[in-house]
Amino acid sequence: MDALLAEAIEADIRKALDEDIQSGDITAQLIPSDETAHARVLTREDMILCGQPWAEAVFRALDSEADITWHAREGDAVAANTVFLEIRGNARALLTAERTALNFLQTLSGVATVAHEYARKVAHTRTRILDTRKTVPGLRQALKYAVRTGGCTNHRMGLWDAFLIKENHILACGSIAAAVEAARRIAPGKPVEVEVENFAQLDEAVEAGAERIMLDNFTPDMMREAVQRVSGRAELEASGGIDDATLVQVAETGVDFISVGALTKHVRAIDLSMRLQ
Repeated sequence: MDALLAEAIEADIRKALDEDIQSGDITAQLIPSDETAHARVLTREDMILCGQPWAEAVFRALDSEADITWHAREGDAVAANTVFLEIRGNARALLTAERTALNFLQTLSGVATVAHEYARKVAHTRTRILDTRKTVPGLRQALKYAVRTGGCTNHRMGLWDAFLIKENHILACGSIAAAVEAARRIAPGKPVEVEVENFAQLDEAVEAGAERIMLDNFTPDMMREAVQRVSGRAELEASGGIDDATLVQVAETGVDFISVGALTKHVRAIDLSMRLQ
């Protein structure tokens, strides 16, 4: 995971800087090339800070000797109107880096802030909140990092690290049992999850030996019955239209996980501002 994340950070900032700068920042050329500056970054709303590795990499890509001082740690709660970052370095570099660095910080802090609130709401239960693959294209690693920073848990990273057998896979294989058996042959040791829509499918998935079963659009009463029915023989994940209004009710049914696409799909950026001193 660390290696994947390091590669993702490098690729993310390279692409982001390329799309913003291209042949050069013509506005920054208004400033003498040897001018130095001191910049302060503040948040205009309460947030969970996230994105430090991306922001630092952006500033250092343009000024390798920039002096970067964080006044909060990754994952800290930062109150509105608080200065949480100061940078001293080449003025042109700071202004060229500003938007890209803040884009990463505002987006990842936005995700971490929502994830923190979701995790807080179910803290009295044993249920963990999962993200999904519903992410902004190209930012999968970054957004899932933000989910972890906020206190929630990652589902599979992509199509390569775990099986998630859904309705169409079951139809193509002929049955849940046949699909699970094929998965064991294809990639022994990879986790196998099966999505079910009723109790008959739930029983079949348990008998087939799936490690995790996704309860698709089950009502809370059905979830409670599923927890009793499975009795620890497989992990249970609730999914389908669950939001902050229904989260606690679902968690209190006793399911192991709740997957919430909104964590990374409905991204609202935090309002940040950088000012030269």
